Amino acid sequence: MGTLNQLVIGASIGAVLLLASLGLTFTFGQMGVINMAHGEFIMAGAYTAYVLQPVFGSQAVVVALPVAFAVGGVLGLILERLFIRRFYGRPLDTLLLTFGLSLILQQVARDIFGAPNVQVTAPGWLTGGLDLGGVRMPYNRIFILVLAVGCVVLISLYLSKLKQGRRMRAVMQNRQLAAVSGVATGRVDQATFFIGSGLAGVAGVALTLIGPVGPTLGSAYIVDAFLVVVAGGLGQLRGAVIAAFALGVLNSFVEFWTANGASFAKVVVFAVIIGFLQFRPQGMFVLRSRALT
Repeated sequence: MGTLNQLVIGASIGAVLLLASLGLTFTFGQMGVINMAHGEFIMAGAYTAYVLQPVFGSQAVVVALPVAFAVGGVLGLILERLFIRRFYGRPLDTLLLTFGLSLILQQVARDIFGAPNVQVTAPGWLTGGLDLGGVRMPYNRIFILVLAVGCVVLISLYLSKLKQGRRMRAVMQNRQLAAVSGVATGRVDQATFFIGSGLAGVAGVALTLIGPVGPTLGSAYIVDAFLVVVAGGLGQLRGAVIAAFALGVLNSFVEFWTANGASFAKVVVFAVIIGFLQFRPQGMFVLRSRALT
């Protein structure tokens, strides 16, 4: 029974990690941009639900999902147009730039909403839990899991069925060849950043269901999100899914088996990923592209 319980907890942790890392799968995995401000887009999505709460009450979380996607997407688009496009091919420069912007956005959030954390009320139908053979799964965690799966399905359909998604994949595989083939790579970059940042906003709304909202909310997840993308393989959606749930389950079992709890679990997760990357430096899945030899 304990094993089953930890699997359920691990799946819920994995769903949170997956939501937090989906946007980075685009901006970091596909574009090579180390966006340290991704966590602040998550924070912006969470505050979107908080702002809508006085109007929509406990249903603000549901209403905020598309709004937070738009808010995060617009913030990402502004970042890409004003700053990032000048630093393509210079990942270390984008790291320094976006780290500074993340600090600025945190301070802006403090100025607007204050330093103390705030709470977003969950809908009544997300209170309680579901009993699964003696294991209780909270409804809010089930909602996050369904939301994560839904986002993955929509992204997969976008990449495989729509021409915009196919152009995104073409730019990812070979930017120069896509450009000479008539693909407007600049517009593709804008769309990629909009979608990746919008997904961060959706993740922020989901995080309001499991904890308070504060200016440093995104900072708690940004490192784990990068670990998921790197371990899964840069730009690989299926790799991100597998890595997120694998790390979630590992984290759950380590916390359960040890007395040191979450801190030691973080150390173990880092060690496992470092060891894994020694054997698979490009992650679980590797992007295949045609190139001249």
